[in-house]
Amino acid sequence: MLRKMYKKLKAVLLADSKLLCDRKERNLINKPFEFRGTNGRAILLIHGWTSTPYEVRKLGKYLNENGFTVSAPLLRGHGTVPKDLEKVKWTDWIKDITIAYNKLKKDYSQVYVIGTSLGANLAVILAKNKPSVSGLVLMAMPYKIRIERTMVLLAKLMSLFEKYNKKFYPPTFGVSTTMTRVISYQTYPISSAFEAFIPVKISRRILPKITQPCLVIQSSSDHVVARKNLEQIYASLGSKIKEKKHIKRAYHTFISDSKNGRVFKDILDFINRN
Repeated sequence: MLRKMYKKLKAVLLADSKLLCDRKERNLINKPFEFRGTNGRAILLIHGWTSTPYEVRKLGKYLNENGFTVSAPLLRGHGTVPKDLEKVKWTDWIKDITIAYNKLKKDYSQVYVIGTSLGANLAVILAKNKPSVSGLVLMAMPYKIRIERTMVLLAKLMSLFEKYNKKFYPPTFGVSTTMTRVISYQTYPISSAFEAFIPVKISRRILPKITQPCLVIQSSSDHVVARKNLEQIYASLGSKIKEKKHIKRAYHTFISDSKNGRVFKDILDFINRN
């Protein structure tokens, strides 16, 4: 027990300081944010399952510095304790992002949507429901989970004996931990995992109906999604304007990794082109 506690504490204390939040911002880890821009266009950022808006905060600041109004809501059941996810349905998350989108749309004619991990699946569903979405950026979006059928079966078996499961994290390419690992829940209700899987299946089915310009980005070392994930999303998209990009040696939610800030410019350039 003591050894496990020591290892966890060591991982946080020795983490790359660039990945960890600034001391002045520690009170913002579990908070939504909105930055007002100057160019008359807006962007909705959607964080991943079990995480918080803080994982996309650096990207939000960058886009805001380049003129955009940026909004990132906190999805229901997140940013508090894992238990709060137990009674949350996937439709609650859709309601959260729809409210945030409608709020932006009242003031801006052009609203782009960017999602990471499950946030990207939610972004696809929002784009289907709201044809007025100006464009999409899908980062680390699960099209199909690695060994999907086996994982679902195991989850069902586990749910018979346990209510919660602990997260697994792979090697992190030279740093002892990642921003997402620091700010996310380290355990989760198995019931919530089933809820999270529903948007994955729905977004997979409706990709051919998506017509907005779309940029798809994925790490070639992603431990969550299948290897052909990016190509499957790209091929399935109904968008006439679509681009794809692979990130090398990066974690699943690479957007919060300080080494992958170069992706920010790729996203900005894509949005400005469309």
